[in-house]
Amino acid sequence: MSTWPDDDVILYDGVCIFCSRWVRFVIARDTARRFRFTPIQSGYGTRLAKTFGIDPDDPDTNAVVHGGIAYMKSDAALTVLSHLPGWRWTRTLFAVPKPLRDAVYSLIARNRYKTFGKYETCFVPDADMRARVLE
Repeated sequence: MSTWPDDDVILYDGVCIFCSRWVRFVIARDTARRFRFTPIQSGYGTRLAKTFGIDPDDPDTNAVVHGGIAYMKSDAALTVLSHLPGWRWTRTLFAVPKPLRDAVYSLIARNRYKTFGKYETCFVPDADMRARVLE
């Protein structure tokens, strides 16, 4: 795990339809407005990705910085979910061995464009979302 000075930042693939829906899912449930977002294609997102060893041109994971620590793959998804109202039960999924969780995560990540599609350019958030995007 690596560290980063900004906290509660979700790094996501902005051209991935599945990833963009994940961001909208989080925003709709994050009533405390805790999380902020950055597409990997932005300058800030690219710097963050490179810091954590993620290839910005071929990302295989999203990431979340929480408590100053970067979490990747299934740890990232479960960390975010476990901090959303009504989703705290997902903390129990940390009991599943990480190699198994990450294998499922990687299978979905590897096939995300085929299964869900891809935008030509980064999706443009609405005004409310834009206030929570770091670029």
